[in-house]
Amino acid sequence: MSSSPSTPVVEISDLTAGYLPGVNILNGANLTAHEGELIGIIGPNGAGKSTLLKAIFGQVNIRGGSVRLNGEDITGLKADKLVGLGVGMVPQNNNVFPSLTIEENLQMGTFQNPKIYAERLDFVVGLFQELKKRLKQRAGSLSGGERQMVAMGRALMMDPKVLLLDEPSAGLSPVRQDEAFLRVSEINKAGVTTIMVEQNARRCLQICDRGYVLDQGKDAYTGTGRELLNDPKVIGLYLGTLGE
Repeated sequence: MSSSPSTPVVEISDLTAGYLPGVNILNGANLTAHEGELIGIIGPNGAGKSTLLKAIFGQVNIRGGSVRLNGEDITGLKADKLVGLGVGMVPQNNNVFPSLTIEENLQMGTFQNPKIYAERLDFVVGLFQELKKRLKQRAGSLSGGERQMVAMGRALMMDPKVLLLDEPSAGLSPVRQDEAFLRVSEINKAGVTTIMVEQNARRCLQICDRGYVLDQGKDAYTGTGRELLNDPKVIGLYLGTLGE
């Protein structure tokens, strides 16, 4: 179903979710992503940022509220179903198959629809030129930043409507962090609606269209990246010297 301009690609309403019985990590979180937007989610450790992505991607028990994709209710659907519907996710850790080559990792991305492999491979290596020359290299021999590029590439192989990125700069050197943020911007400019959780709050807000500050499992503040960067409350509570 194609969405009308007014229908958000992703709409999260009053989401309550957690891993253990009786313990909620998300306590009424809301988020809206429109077509082509780059959304950043920041906040203190333990605020539920990664849990929010996992809730969208069917990896957490949802106890209340809803997740909609182009107006359709997808609350609690499992990851394989969501991939087929156009949701891609790049987890922070264990995001490649180390014993497989880059090419085989990318092939895994289209196992639900192998017919689109050649066309999507062209798109991904067009976006990430470095991968083109190294398709036969084993993913296990790559650096953290390179592995992450492969993981992003694999998620893009199914031509997702929305891409969820969990802390793309985590564990990378400052130079590699810059490259990661550049890659996220390029993916978004290629037309993929992107929702990114990021520990480096300042850099995240510099590149995103809109940001959400999550605190204690709910959205405490929202605004454009620029508004949040300049909001005294957000600076005092969440930015401080983060990402200086």
